[in-house]
Amino acid sequence: MQFRLSILDLYNRELKQIKEQRALINTINAHSYNIAQRDKEFQLALQNCDILLPDGIGVVWALRLITGKKIKKIAGSDLFNWEMERLDRTGGKCFFLGSNESTLAKIQKRIQNDFRNVKVKTYAPTYRHTFLPEENARMIHTVNSFAPDVLFIGMTAPKQEKWAYKHYHQLNAGHICSIGAVFDFYAGTVKRAPKFLIDHGLEWSYRLLKEPRRMWRRYLIGIIKFTFYITKEKFFHIYFRKQ
Repeated sequence: MQFRLSILDLYNRELKQIKEQRALINTINAHSYNIAQRDKEFQLALQNCDILLPDGIGVVWALRLITGKKIKKIAGSDLFNWEMERLDRTGGKCFFLGSNESTLAKIQKRIQNDFRNVKVKTYAPTYRHTFLPEENARMIHTVNSFAPDVLFIGMTAPKQEKWAYKHYHQLNAGHICSIGAVFDFYAGTVKRAPKFLIDHGLEWSYRLLKEPRRMWRRYLIGIIKFTFYITKEKFFHIYFRKQ
């Protein structure tokens, strides 16, 4: 059965309304929606998180087409900025898990200027498709020893969401946020699109122009797949509404 956007409880409030209690927070965009069609474990991670943010104008438009429901796009970068500002006010702690040592060092240096009241710890795991049991244990122990208010995971989708979902109950952290590309955006290793393009839902076009060889399949073929799945879901929604 097709993984359907309309059955997901997409977050449709202000970020400031998120409670400080423990929560697993994910985002979904057109690319991750496409991946979920063929990845059951990823589907479970998205369906069973506490908060699922609509990170992508395609998801916003698609949900409105299917159900008529209007929601607002909330990007992973929006979540990151909100969390860091909150931690800066309270003198909280955050942990960055993922990426590489170079990127994490740049993140730490920038945070020292931007959010001086936040305590930071990082860990860059060995890059591999599936972690060994001892590597998982080491990551969990390192996070738990610090006990962060917010754990940011940046391993790219769907790896980060599946890892967080699988180990959620072993992690001693408040908000556990899978935010992928935000690590590179904040570190400055990847430049984000200008605000004008972001505000008009065209951030994807900037990324495609910057990295056409790596992004053409994701955005050009991905848009075709996304349109097909959404059209199929729309007809499914109409059919069952008539029953």
